[in-house]
Amino acid sequence: MRPLLARSRIATLAALLLLPALAGPAAAAPEGTMTWGLHVTLVTKWLDPADTEAFINQFMVLYAIHDAVVKPMPAGDNTPSLAESWTVSKDGLVYEFVLRKGVKFHNGDPVTAEDVKFSFDRYRGAAAKLLKDRVKEIQIVDPGRVRFHLKEPWPDFMTFYGTSATGAAWIVPKKYVEKVGDDGFKKAPIGAGPYKVVSFTPGIELVMEAYEGYWRKVPSIKRLVFRSMPDETTRAAALKAGDVDLVYLLSGPLAQDVKRTPGLRLAASMPPGVVFLDLPEQWDPKSPWHDRRVRLAASHALDRDGLNQAETLGLSRPTGALIPRSLDFARVYEPPAYDPALAKKYLAEAGYPNGFDAGDLTPFPPFFSLAEAIGNYLQAVGIRTRLRTMERAAFLTAWREHTIKGVIMGLGAPAGNAATRIEVYVTKGGIYSSGVVPEIEDLYQRQARELDRKKREAMLYQIQQIMHDRVMHVPIYELAFPWGIGPRVEEACVNHIKGFSYSAPYEDLKLKASR
Repeated sequence: MRPLLARSRIATLAALLLLPALAGPAAAAPEGTMTWGLHVTLVTKWLDPADTEAFINQFMVLYAIHDAVVKPMPAGDNTPSLAESWTVSKDGLVYEFVLRKGVKFHNGDPVTAEDVKFSFDRYRGAAAKLLKDRVKEIQIVDPGRVRFHLKEPWPDFMTFYGTSATGAAWIVPKKYVEKVGDDGFKKAPIGAGPYKVVSFTPGIELVMEAYEGYWRKVPSIKRLVFRSMPDETTRAAALKAGDVDLVYLLSGPLAQDVKRTPGLRLAASMPPGVVFLDLPEQWDPKSPWHDRRVRLAASHALDRDGLNQAETLGLSRPTGALIPRSLDFARVYEPPAYDPALAKKYLAEAGYPNGFDAGDLTPFPPFFSLAEAIGNYLQAVGIRTRLRTMERAAFLTAWREHTIKGVIMGLGAPAGNAATRIEVYVTKGGIYSSGVVPEIEDLYQRQARELDRKKREAMLYQIQQIMHDRVMHVPIYELAFPWGIGPRVEEACVNHIKGFSYSAPYEDLKLKASR
């Protein structure tokens, strides 16, 4: 009996020693499915960080499938992720990243310094030329350590590399991409994020499953489903019916309806996004928009408070600046007064007493009702437009290639600072810039090299003042982004990452326990 009792005690002791490991969060098996009704059409290029554009939408997918060397997280904009730490040399020329040990891609390959270098070299998205022009070389010290050598000190390196201003720090597996090619990678992406792709039907649905080897923590939800529902009424109806657990972008009456429906919640993320009118024809001397007074007229024609109340229940913040005040180095400008009489006066002084035909008004999808209201305000002072709606991918391509004429209602909400936003919309290399102001170009190049923060701030302020004085854009409001949340969701991760529009980190999501 005694040998049996001893063996029993040893087995019991061994079981007790294992309990702490078994009780930890990493051992909890993911359960359940959470489904989103998305306001955008899912596109294939979003599966590949190399194609990141200067918009935040793609990051809703990147945060699930992929991971970055550093990225915005609840702890801050440059939170070490695949890297456990990073340092910068005293002369500002070398940035060194130490990678976490034992981190693997979904296919089991280890994440190494080679993957970091490969991903940067392969990157072709927003600000790619700017980044590569300033990086002299990338040195692989060993599999767990990589150094970026800059040509000259650049205070914004980590802003462009380590935030959602670009996708350059998001890592893909070198061996796998080289094996399957770019097209093969998009068909079957492999990442290092908390979820791996199960299936993808472009424009319709993306299904992902928890990756239980994720370094940060095992996600608590087994399966995530993203469904494209560009029509707002459809999204709201699906939420009320329980077909989806969370929807993005509800406006006006639909947002009010969700807010007062028992069991549903209305929440709003606060991204650093500004809705604005882009006027690309201002660079054409033959266009009415070439006259600053016409651009001023358009600005004074808009009732920003009225638009805010009607579209976002007053949650947005009217502004006179293209750069949102939440970004570093942003200069605050109060919104111009709603003054139709003054708008008509400016038009008359510019030679258009009866107004003019301004062509198409093409909005950033799917903010079509907002664009329709803007068109009505412009029409009231004599600026006549026709609403032209486009599918999002086609819109972004046309905007980037400068083929959209008339008036563009733009929106952008990636992280960064005033310099990253100016680069996108104002400088000659900017992905959505349609003209060049030599004075701005000179100041921008100088501020990028300036290590004294006060001097740099002064130059960025000067650029913003020129933009404001010239009325290069017509800012409307800093966007609040309303969500509808269903009764099954315990934690939706609204605003967990400062300034991020969507749920994240996905591994922190929680569903309520089923009864």
